[in-house]
This record gives sequence, structure tokens and C-alpha cells, in this order.
Amino acid sequence: MAPAVDREGYWGPPTSTLEWCEENYAVSYYIAEFWNTVSNLIFILPPIYGAIRTYKDGLEKRYLAAYLCLTAVGLGSWCFHMTLKYEMQLLDELPMIYSCCVFVYCLYECFKYKNTVNYPMIFILITYSFIVSIVYLKLKQPVFHQIMYGTLVSVIVLRSVYIVLWVYPWLRGLGYTSLTVFLMGFFLWNVDNIFCEKLRALREKMPPVLGAVTQFHAWWHILTGLGSYLHILLSLYTRTLFLKHRPKVKFLLGIWPVLLVEPPRKL
Repeated sequence: MAPAVDREGYWGPPTSTLEWCEENYAVSYYIAEFWNTVSNLIFILPPIYGAIRTYKDGLEKRYLAAYLCLTAVGLGSWCFHMTLKYEMQLLDELPMIYSCCVFVYCLYECFKYKNTVNYPMIFILITYSFIVSIVYLKLKQPVFHQIMYGTLVSVIVLRSVYIVLWVYPWLRGLGYTSLTVFLMGFFLWNVDNIFCEKLRALREKMPPVLGAVTQFHAWWHILTGLGSYLHILLSLYTRTLFLKHRPKVKFLLGIWPVLLVEPPRKL
């Protein structure tokens, strides 16, 4: 691990409209932002496991799509932070919009009968995604993307709060944990942006291992990845409860939460 300065690397000069606080090519010649890249594993591996469980349990395909969309966000973010190329930036940011639209659909359709499809909502969400994509490609303004993404997150939060307050109060722990973890990540994302110069100066004086702990954009990945994963668990738990299944949260290896769903009891 090199000193806390930007270096030249395998992918050449950045072309993205955003660069984060991590020093470029400080750890690896082949990875522009090492910690911001590898921290995306939390977006990739757990959702793949969740998708496999969802498929094996025969649950609705919308939740399979939710898990795979979260994986797509992680893969796109990996490519973006590894290369800092504009095309890879789009592969990171646009799937954030699309995945949130899938989350919105899943959450707002939790209390519908099985095998029903809400075509008006699908049309609205596809239209929203299309308009955001076209405008963002035209403007190339990250703030526009952040506002559109924040709008979807707010819609998800409002629905989640409604569910845990008035429908299934015993899910408050899961719902509030998901929200708190996500907000912690958002807080560190802002710290990383606002105090970047001070953080870089601090890392120059710290041992490399300790300096890695101050890579707060990587922590944003870890915490929002976990928060998003827990949100899918909350949404799926709510849906399977409504369908009279018997969902239970278990901890894989005593650490990682997974949802096990047993079919309804036969009368």
C-alpha cells in the first residue's frame, strides 16, 4: 500500500464525472480505488445467496429480481470504482434507480393476492426510470441522479415505516435496523465528501491498515449494502406473512441474516 497520493494506473486518466476521496491506484496498479471497489462484495455475494434461496423456496419472481438487481448495483459499482470511467459510472448509478423501482414495486404490492400484477404501477416505475435515464444522460449532473435516487428511497422508507408501525409491529426491529444502517452509511458518505482533504492528510500520517478504516465511501458501500439487503428481507418477510407462509430470520454461520420460508400449514 502506497502513500496517500493519486497515481497513474492501468485504466488511464479518469473520465467519470465523479471522483471520490480514496487515493487513485494507491493500493493496486489495476484498481483505481481499491477499497471502494472490494467493499462492493457486500452488494454481490449475499444477494446471490438470497436469490438462490428465493428460487429454491419457490417464492415470487419479483423478489428474485430484487436480489439480482442489488447484485447488479454491486457489479456496476465494482467496475466504476475499479476504472473511474464514465461508462462504468453509468453502470453503477443507473441500476441504483432501477433496483429501487423494483424495491418500490415489491413493497407496495405486499398485500395483494398471489399472481396479481399491478400494471399501472409497473408503467409508472418504468416511465420514471426511462425519464431519469434520458435526462441524466443529457445533463450528466450527479446531483440530479442523487435527488432522483433519494426520492425513491424516501418512498420506500415511508412505506416501510407504515408497515412496521401499523401492520406488523413485531417487524420494527428489522425495519429500524435496515433504516438505521442505511442512514449511517449516508452520514459517512457525506463525511467523506465534506472532509476529503483532511482525511487524505490524515491518511498520509497513518499506517496503511489504519488509513483503510478512514475510507468512508467504502463504509457507505458496506452499510448501504447491508441496509438494502435487510430491506429486501423486510419486504419478503411482510409478503410471505400475508400469504400465510411461515418466515423466520436465521443467521448463517451465526453472523449473516437470511430468511427461511416454510410453506403454509395444510389444514
